[in-house]
Amino acid sequence: MGSVIFWNSIRFVLAVLAQVLICNHIDFLGYINPLVYIYFIFLFPLNANRSAFLIIAFLLGLTVDMFSDTGGAHAFACTIIAYIRPFVLRFAFGVSYEHQSVKLENTAAGQRLVYIVILTVIHHFFFFLLEIFNISSILIILRNTAFFSIFTILIITLSITLFSRKNS
Repeated sequence: MGSVIFWNSIRFVLAVLAQVLICNHIDFLGYINPLVYIYFIFLFPLNANRSAFLIIAFLLGLTVDMFSDTGGAHAFACTIIAYIRPFVLRFAFGVSYEHQSVKLENTAAGQRLVYIVILTVIHHFFFFLLEIFNISSILIILRNTAFFSIFTILIITLSITLFSRKNS
């Protein structure tokens, strides 16, 4: 139990540092920044206390908000995807999720991509909805959601591919 808390604390700090120090300074095509810190939420243990997970996701978003000056948009979006994650896991992985045996790096590429795409798009939509906060700008919200999601999904998928442990 102690090592799980330790490693998740390390992941939390690394996710925030990667987002704040690296990804917030990437301006692909002049305005697209990957929001890769949400990868922490994707990897959080399935058997963790749900209330604690929601609080941790909120704190993750709030920490990024403090460094990004986004007024709670990251905190809200992170809490939303933490709340719906069990439903997305059940949809993407089916029986494997029911038995709590999902390991993201060991899943089929299609299932993994469905899981990552759904949570990323939902996160980005709610993030931009709150950041722009103008329903008449729905096309800008949808454009940003699409472009930021594509870039974030590419980076997360690439990192899973590069850093996953190979079973011999």
